[in-house]
Amino acid sequence: MAPTSTQDFHATISGSAPGSRTKLEAGIYVPTVAFFKDDEEVDVETTRKHTLRLASSGIKGIVTHGSNGEAAHLSHEERVLITQTTRKALDDSGHDVRLVVGCGAQSTREAIKLCKDAASAGGDAALVLPPSYFASLLSPKLLLDHYRKVAEASPIPILIYNFPAVQSGLDITSDQIIELAQHPKIVGVKLTCGNTGKLARVVAATKNSNFLTFGGSSDFLLQTLAVGGAGVIAGLGNLAPVANVRAMQAFEAGELEQARKIQAILAEADWVAIKGGFVAVKVGLNDACGYGGHPRSPCALPEANVQSEMTDGFAQLLELESNLQKKL
Repeated sequence: MAPTSTQDFHATISGSAPGSRTKLEAGIYVPTVAFFKDDEEVDVETTRKHTLRLASSGIKGIVTHGSNGEAAHLSHEERVLITQTTRKALDDSGHDVRLVVGCGAQSTREAIKLCKDAASAGGDAALVLPPSYFASLLSPKLLLDHYRKVAEASPIPILIYNFPAVQSGLDITSDQIIELAQHPKIVGVKLTCGNTGKLARVVAATKNSNFLTFGGSSDFLLQTLAVGGAGVIAGLGNLAPVANVRAMQAFEAGELEQARKIQAILAEADWVAIKGGFVAVKVGLNDACGYGGHPRSPCALPEANVQSEMTDGFAQLLELESNLQKKL
């Protein structure tokens, strides 16, 4: 049983079974938001409820502790609690959904510890941001060495996470990603940099391998698929997992007009989420699902008028999502 509070952490982590269940697959992955009660304690029940909702949508995976998941606001114990709760909910759902865990840290040692915690809590793979606090001191060699050392020590395979906006502008190049892709335990990359040229180069260079190249948001899902990418790891999936899945299915079935129509709606809504950050996703969840809550301090939900604008911006997508869900 997953722990119900951070106090249960030390009693449960050592007893969880580490290791990847099966390899990751192409598809839609959703980096979940973190849910908190009014006192800012982790909301275990809402975490479980949201996981079960996502698991039934046709997605291939869930990511805990990504940028949407307020990883920077969480303790080690809370990270494990959320991951274990998510793992148990996925297992209980009966759906075949992978669990990827965000494990980026500012030191190689810390990243390795997070990967070990993730494995013990039931993660299938780790998503690793580069260390960036001392970005000016991080040579290309040191960056590659970091990822290789983490991959070697991690009990589960890792994916590279490139998101320059949250890593002091550090932008991992296509050459570096292609070189790292040769490591047997580095199995993919998430490109939230939005550089579709980089994405295309990485896909082409790794096409004869099992390396998965994911776009980092819904607004370039079709662009990712068009060059042979594996799908997206997209925060907008919290609000509209089925719409993302349906866009990918339509593309793969050659229903390009339908795919483009859904992509246009995804892109419009994703701009709201991109501008507003993870708090915008919480606003959308509060409106559409009746849960989402507040972020952890010092972050906060925006003023009521801004929330209203965000809700309007999500309206077309949420209507599409509702219609698609009725067809499941």
